[in-house]
Amino acid sequence: MSRLSVEIDLFTATGSAAVIAGGLVAAVARPLDLAKGSWLAAYLVLVCGVALIAIGIAQQRAPQPMSARFHASQLTGWIAANALVIAGSLTDTPAVVDVGSILLLVVLAATWRAGLRLLGSKAPAAYAYLAVLTVLIVSVPIGMVLASR
Repeated sequence: MSRLSVEIDLFTATGSAAVIAGGLVAAVARPLDLAKGSWLAAYLVLVCGVALIAIGIAQQRAPQPMSARFHASQLTGWIAANALVIAGSLTDTPAVVDVGSILLLVVLAATWRAGLRLLGSKAPAAYAYLAVLTVLIVSVPIGMVLASR
């Protein structure tokens, strides 16, 4: 892999699928009068998609590869957490949103900790990556509060 190339791994493929799904939801939200269509489209694109793609790309740059077990638990947790957040939001069930959010916080914290490996490179992208993860971590409790209203 050259310095500028990116492999299509399960993270980037799953994230790309979420971006496409978000675009499709955005396309039908207005014609179908989906009450939470705009929120769902944005969540699919930004959290489920773009964030996961960034995680996948950043982890490809780690000095030592993450273990297959870590990758599997990270991706499984990401998918489960976001599925719970979406299901809870669409059904107006804050308790389900909370369970998904807590699981998402656990996955994000583990991802942030694993991302510390990138700091050895002193690359600005490593700091930006950790900053994005920090913004996501901070936004989860905000989302929990908004979902409970």
